[in-house]
This record gives sequence, C-alpha cells and structure tokens, in this order.
Amino acid sequence: MRNKFLGTGEPGYRPLRKLAVVLAGLRYAVLHDFSVLYKAVLSVLVLGLALWLHAWVDAAIILLATGVVLAAELFNTAIEALCDFVETRHDEKIRIIKDIAAAATGIAILAWAVVLAAELSDLWARLGTA
Repeated sequence: MRNKFLGTGEPGYRPLRKLAVVLAGLRYAVLHDFSVLYKAVLSVLVLGLALWLHAWVDAAIILLATGVVLAAELFNTAIEALCDFVETRHDEKIRIIKDIAAAATGIAILAWAVVLAAELSDLWARLGTA
C-alpha cells in the first residue's frame, strides 16, 4: 500500500492485505506473549458465556474491554521492542518510557479485570436463574 506521507510503496488500497497483516500481528502476539494469550482466552470464555445466555449488552462490554486491554498490551510490547532495538544498553530515559507504557497497560488491565469480574458475576447469577 502506498504511504501517503512518504510517497513510497505500491499505489492502491488492499483491505484484505491489511486484514492479513492485522491477523499476522495478532497471531504472533498470542503465540509469543503469554499476557496477550491469557487475556484473550479468558475473554473468549466469558464472552462465550454471555453469548450463550443471550446477554448482548454484556457481550458488547466484554468485547470492548478486551479490545482496549489487548490494544494496550500490543502497544506496550511494540514500545518495549522499539526501545530495546534503539538502545540495547541500560538507559534511564528508555526505562522511563517503558515504565510509562507499562503503567498505561496496567490501567487498561485493571479496567478489564473489573469489567470481566463484574460481568462474570452477573452472568453467573443469570446462569443460576436459567
């Protein structure tokens, strides 16, 4: 695909190629980063329960929270990899950058955990009355 800012690459829009790149990146993250894997698995399990109980709003909330936390994890991983690529030795500025990225991910994880716990509690109650 052509880069509109740099003027490089092939002209044209290829949505299937973009989707393939997205899926390749997600596959790599799931296979090589346990923190992404367990969040995806837990979310799919709770999401499956919500869909099975026809709790559409709950499913949408779980999907949104999962999307946010996975995006935060992927950004954090990319920032850490880029920092390690740029500077292999210990650097205080790099440490601060990594800490800030980790803090952002930590906030997203906390929100995801609260949403998942609340939704699981609600779904468990619905399962008991069904």
